[in-house]
Amino acid sequence: MTGKIVLATNAAWNIANFRGGLIRGLQADGWDVVAMAPRDDHVPRVEALGCRFVELPMLGSGTSPREDMRLYRRFKVALAAERPAVFLGFTIKPNVWGSLAAQSMGIPVINNIAGLGTAFIRTNWLTGIARILYRHALRDSHAVLFQNEDDRRYFIDSGLVDSTRSARIPGSGVDLAAFTPVPMPAHAPGEPLRLLFIGRLLRDKGLVELAQAARLLRGRGVQIEIDLLGFLEADNHSAIGRAELDRWQAEGLLHFLGSTDDVRPYIAAADAVILPSYREGVPRTLLEAAAMGRPLIASDAVGCRDAVDDGVNGFIARTRDAADLALQIARFAALEANTRRAMGQASRAKVEREFDESLVVGTYRRLVRGIAAR
Repeated sequence: MTGKIVLATNAAWNIANFRGGLIRGLQADGWDVVAMAPRDDHVPRVEALGCRFVELPMLGSGTSPREDMRLYRRFKVALAAERPAVFLGFTIKPNVWGSLAAQSMGIPVINNIAGLGTAFIRTNWLTGIARILYRHALRDSHAVLFQNEDDRRYFIDSGLVDSTRSARIPGSGVDLAAFTPVPMPAHAPGEPLRLLFIGRLLRDKGLVELAQAARLLRGRGVQIEIDLLGFLEADNHSAIGRAELDRWQAEGLLHFLGSTDDVRPYIAAADAVILPSYREGVPRTLLEAAAMGRPLIASDAVGCRDAVDDGVNGFIARTRDAADLALQIARFAALEANTRRAMGQASRAKVEREFDESLVVGTYRRLVRGIAAR
């Protein structure tokens, strides 16, 4: 099988961190993979995967019609130059404008809806615009893949996608060879446990509630340390500002570690990974932590709850509820070391059973082969 496949996202970082297994699987079938995204510091890592990188500038957020039309034209020009056999879209702008450009040129499209994001967390005029754009963009797609059943059902019930062309995949999956179990940290008597948040520093990730929960726990004498690992984002209206983050740190509630290209040492140093998000696809951070044998604490939100069996490999807290989040953290802190270890083992078993990256890659390979065989 020979030919070219274009894979487009809103950041080279996304490709380097989440799409390596897919790229290798497509290459194993003989495809030449071209990655399209805005240029960032992760382009060398994308090229190290053996695919060619094509810079495609786009704003990460915003609803400027003029800028969106520019992006549509950029996709048209780039796809005309490449003439791929298949277009794979990830993240909202490539899924909308890239798909529309590809379909106008007769290029089959496979979309991946990783999560509905801010536009659907806060129902307003932006939600209406997003629904209209998705309805047009996905109408002629060959397949639309969802990372959880809640999002898939929402799109079907809202008339945004035909059920016969939609399917659920287990998140982005996780590379079980790259993320392997490591022993739980050893603690001296009285030493606090360490929780780790991994993700963009956004209000929609539940960080305000996490800071409030940390304050409640300290008032009750619960010894816990909470680290934040991720990006400060200036161009997202849900972003946590530097001043607010500094106040949390000064109060001793949360500790900011910065960002990294390799989360594994940080997961290894943590007793559990926590994500009190408002809505997700299926969070890759939780899956990677589970693969390394860590218990999870997450909100009872779309996507998050897919990764946690409450009381088995972690605890689920009510969404947007700082008091309940504090309660679940306190429950975890009160566990015996052997129980925490058993939870971590259950996390690894769940990922092996449900979220192996090979399941996701296999779905894509079958879909692409079906297109090529037509």
